[in-house]
Amino acid sequence: MVEFTLWDIARNLLLAARWTVLLSLIAFVCGSLVGFVLLAMRVSPLPWLRRLVSVYVELFQGTPLLMQLFLAFFGLPLLGVDVSPWTAAIVTLTLYTSAYLVDIWRGCVEAVPRGQWAAGASLGMTFGQQLRYIVWPQAKKIAVAPTVGFLVQVVKSTALTSIIGFTELTKTGTMITNAAFRPFPIYGMVALIYFAMCFPLTWYARALEKRQKVGQRR
Repeated sequence: MVEFTLWDIARNLLLAARWTVLLSLIAFVCGSLVGFVLLAMRVSPLPWLRRLVSVYVELFQGTPLLMQLFLAFFGLPLLGVDVSPWTAAIVTLTLYTSAYLVDIWRGCVEAVPRGQWAAGASLGMTFGQQLRYIVWPQAKKIAVAPTVGFLVQVVKSTALTSIIGFTELTKTGTMITNAAFRPFPIYGMVALIYFAMCFPLTWYARALEKRQKVGQRR
């Protein structure tokens, strides 16, 4: 058993939390980019595009994230594609994030009155122009609060990447526990760090939601 002071434990966990934050941000940004492309397909007038995205969403929402990580990390090498835990984590979380964001944003787009689409069409705009210049600017005001709220889920989901060997906050906590055999204080610190990362986002999402409701009443 290795002796660790509480300061040593906290310092190592905080250093590991950097990778949790970085992974969360990369997955969220990349997932947002993919999600916006999928959104355009999901609300497209072409039925086959809508069905294709629907299958994509059902696939990633209907299967556990842990299984998706296993398939990416252990399955791709069977096809001759060598992936590191970092690559597998980013790709899987990006796809997972995009599948949820496209559903969140689709609901926000559908909340915009259909007359807005008709107004754009009457001006000779294409479908893409209607979505970009008329519908999305209105929908994104509704989408901000649930999108920020979902970022909390992304941060917490990074803990599962420890299963495939990615050394983030949870994995580091497990490694220190195996060396020091002090699970309660170590995992207690891990939980507190996750809380410190997630609570401000949760509070901000609730504040945005309340502000939006006040705006609607006016």
